[in-house]
Amino acid sequence: MSKKSGMFLVIILMAAVLYGCAGAREEDKIADSDTGLQKGNKNIGEEETLQKDKDVELVVWGAEEDEALLQQIIESFEEEYKGQANFNITYAAQSEAGCKDALMADLEAGADVFAFADDQLNALVAAGALEPIEDADQIKSENMPGAVEAASVADVLYAYPLTADNGYFLYYNKRYFNEEDVKTFDRILQIAAQNQKKVTMDWSSAWYVYAFFGNTGLEVGLNDDGITNYCTWNGTDGEIKGVDVANAMLSIAGSPAFLSTEESGFLAGIQDGSVIAGISGVWNAVAMNDTLGENYGAAKLPTYTCANRQIQMTSFSGYKLIGVNAYSKQYEWASRLAEWISNEENQQLRFEMRGQGPANTNAAASASVQDSPAITALMEQSEFSCLQRISGSFWDPVSTFATNMAAGNPGGKNLQEQLDTMVEGITAP
Repeated sequence: MSKKSGMFLVIILMAAVLYGCAGAREEDKIADSDTGLQKGNKNIGEEETLQKDKDVELVVWGAEEDEALLQQIIESFEEEYKGQANFNITYAAQSEAGCKDALMADLEAGADVFAFADDQLNALVAAGALEPIEDADQIKSENMPGAVEAASVADVLYAYPLTADNGYFLYYNKRYFNEEDVKTFDRILQIAAQNQKKVTMDWSSAWYVYAFFGNTGLEVGLNDDGITNYCTWNGTDGEIKGVDVANAMLSIAGSPAFLSTEESGFLAGIQDGSVIAGISGVWNAVAMNDTLGENYGAAKLPTYTCANRQIQMTSFSGYKLIGVNAYSKQYEWASRLAEWISNEENQQLRFEMRGQGPANTNAAASASVQDSPAITALMEQSEFSCLQRISGSFWDPVSTFATNMAAGNPGGKNLQEQLDTMVEGITAP
């Protein structure tokens, strides 16, 4: 899928909005000029600054499910720097998906260190909430290229990569499928129908529906203004047209084995045996293993039949990042903590305790990670994935269109008209 990366407006916004924060930082540097201090630089000046901050109070935001993990990481950080400061580091639960809104409500009162989803990065940078990472070259060398890209704006690194697992792939029951069977959607549906079982995917979620359009030459993405979307999913030119994709979806929906359902329906079906394959993410890996045991299988997304050919299904990829609040009163200690939370050892610990896939290259190559069917499938799928860079007007029009396809287009409405309506909504200001 071709990507439009135009960040011109974002850069202008950054220059304007960051001035106030940068100005405050410059005043700090001038005030400390006699000691040669530069914030964020790991040099003698920084060590002197850290030594001056004997009482270190920091607030860390993370997912509620990560509390035990983060408490353990915080304790190890305090032990590592024991004697250098009196630490008072507080964890507070904050959804990664809602981090941006919570932080921007009051930047100066926000957490010093926070976990957030990568699609919030541009807005946080434009708002002046994040500064460039000083030791960027080292961080880049330690993490996967996709994670580094997700943590960067215009090739400037603004956050620490944490996980590389927010995507989707195929789960399946090995009792019914072998590795060859799960390569095509047609074969998966055929086997499920023969066994009077179901194959699931959530077509009410535009996040999953991208799988059908992403590798067809039909495009969607963020315009240069950083606010509106472009979209050609209703295209009538090219080898694959919008109506070809719509007809392919209707063909899948017409199978007695297909079921469009949310995550809860997929998991319930796996547990009661009515579902033998489905498209989901790593958050269900533990439940899959507990339910299916030795029959638990995972693979990259299959191909599907469209315009008389096999098209590899694509996916949105997503990453979790660790940010340091540019307004933190103890920015250097906050930066050290953010780097500690996201280092190789703690990304490995995160995998062991939470099953989340590392962004760190060495951690991702570890034997335990490589032995995870879900993480392995996600890595295989990464070749056919794309960063989610779209505005909010994308979600509802796609959901409306795909929900009607899942129902079999019961009103018989013209497919091109439905595609045009969807694109009009996606590209609306």
